[in-house]
Amino acid sequence: MKLGFPVLCIDRIPAKLDRATFMPLDIPTKRRVAGYARVSTDSEEQLTSYEAQVSYYTDYIKSRSDWEFVSVYTDEGISATNTKHRDGFNAMIADALAGKIDLIVTKSVSRFARNTVDSLTTVRKLKEKGIEVFFEKENIYTLDSKGELMITIMSSLAQEESRSISENVTWGQRKRMADGKVTIPYGRFLGYRKGEDGLPEIIPEEAEVVRLIYRSFMEGLSYYKIAQLLMSRNIPAPGGGEKWHRRTVESILTNEKYKGSALLQKKFTVDFLTKKQKVNEGEVPQYFIEDSHPPIIDPEEFELVQAEISRRKGIGKVYSSSNIFSTKLVCSCCGGFFGSKVWHSTSKYRRVIWQCNHKFQNGEKCTTPHLYEDDIKQKFIEVCGRVNSGKDDFIESCQQIVDMLSDTNVLDRKIEEQYIHLNGLAAAMQEFIKENAMRPQGKDFYSKRLAEYDAQKSEVEKRLKDLQSQRAARLSRKELLDGLLKVLKENEVLIDQFDERLWRLMVEKVTVGTDGILTFTLRNGMEIEV
Repeated sequence: MKLGFPVLCIDRIPAKLDRATFMPLDIPTKRRVAGYARVSTDSEEQLTSYEAQVSYYTDYIKSRSDWEFVSVYTDEGISATNTKHRDGFNAMIADALAGKIDLIVTKSVSRFARNTVDSLTTVRKLKEKGIEVFFEKENIYTLDSKGELMITIMSSLAQEESRSISENVTWGQRKRMADGKVTIPYGRFLGYRKGEDGLPEIIPEEAEVVRLIYRSFMEGLSYYKIAQLLMSRNIPAPGGGEKWHRRTVESILTNEKYKGSALLQKKFTVDFLTKKQKVNEGEVPQYFIEDSHPPIIDPEEFELVQAEISRRKGIGKVYSSSNIFSTKLVCSCCGGFFGSKVWHSTSKYRRVIWQCNHKFQNGEKCTTPHLYEDDIKQKFIEVCGRVNSGKDDFIESCQQIVDMLSDTNVLDRKIEEQYIHLNGLAAAMQEFIKENAMRPQGKDFYSKRLAEYDAQKSEVEKRLKDLQSQRAARLSRKELLDGLLKVLKENEVLIDQFDERLWRLMVEKVTVGTDGILTFTLRNGMEIEV
């Protein structure tokens, strides 16, 4: 008996669709092809390369009979470390995913993306839709079986190259800082331009605007009011804009470069891929360079402004430059400030009155009366009349106080002593750390010594800050008296109408008595009752 096996009959069914494009194989179709070109800087040499790439890919795609030219997408002066701000690249990917492109041709993996994650994510997203990318330099087609492995390897190499470049650039910048070389973003920095020697050079007209900002602030105006003042005078903002913002004014008032010094590396780049920056809180070194370039603002005046900024922050919301009487009128009952109130705000009898902010608080009513603005102004005019009658004596007393306030030698010595103490503490701690590294003395002992050092350092820093505040307050008072002396020497104090500038310069405070008597305390310490 013969055992037989059935003969298998197998028919091969050929593929009908292209694995890459999913288009029918028996229908001759042209692939819709786009080129992508990018250069990463705005230099003239790179721009020539950019134009050459655009021309090359246009001709290259059009020369192929089996390709249909779509467009050449471009990004000019853009870094490839991520794709977030690359408009040309993002538009190309959007068009590809919308079915307008079958193949993208680009020079190399590094031109496409230097971030491995971005590169692979984009390629896989395109691959899911049957869209291919051809990297000409590496001869990689992404729909090829070896494509993704090669892209991963090449992208990783490109990413490391980008990291290396970033580290080299950062090293170069920090070396410049350590060498005391100052860089200023001149395009958006008011008052300076790059001189022939490469150092900052003062622009006289813009320097006057900077001085106006500092002067206005010391006369009592807020950031917002100064911005309004500059716009009312049609003064261009930094960078040539028309609108001034309070933050721009604040930045000018707090930037040490205007006193001829430079604090470098205020911020640093956290991630070379995202280019994200953060404020330097001690993670990397900072460099402070004194007398690095010509000052627009006298260093002493700059410190006065910083002291005034701190003073206003201490006052908080109570301070208001919108009204000259704010933080000037003091209640004799509770010691608090008077605040403004509006009576009959919607009628013809509308009046602004000032009364103690704590008048109806804390269960006990302050017995100081309310004041009308016109009465305060009239009483100040009377004060000016009395000052004018003894003007020479008043000027002499002001000058004596100015001379006394100018002498900061005692405070300077105390401040220097604190700096020496801080340096000594730091040196001792460094020596302890060095010894501990060579002969470890136990974690608990190390932690205890570190805590002691931090406590001593905090105490010395607090004393130093207090001394610096005292010095700044003295100089701030001196500056105000200097301004008052200048006005007194140039003008008569006898006035028949209220002078806002004279009020700001002359009046330290006005104490409101329960009997309605106002005691004006002037900048030289003189008290006049009205």
